Amino acid sequence: MTTATISVDEFQALEQKVLRAVEIVKREREARAKAEAEVTSLREQLEFQTLVATEAQTAVTTLTKDRDAVRLRVEKMLQQMDDLL
Repeated sequence: MTTATISVDEFQALEQKVLRAVEIVKREREARAKAEAEVTSLREQLEFQTLVATEAQTAVTTLTKDRDAVRLRVEKMLQQMDDLL
């Protein structure tokens, strides 16, 4: 039976590596949580902006139809005035 012996220096070096690894994992988890929160926020913003764009497009379509209707009415009135002359 053989027993492995580790010197104090080797053990401390291993301990330091483990502590660094733990810190790296902790930072990566924090960064991931922050990135996920940012993605959620950006998705919400995109959804809102899509809604705003859709509403704006609807408003533009309505205004365009109204403008065309007014133009036709004005053209009709102008034609009637021409007919009177």
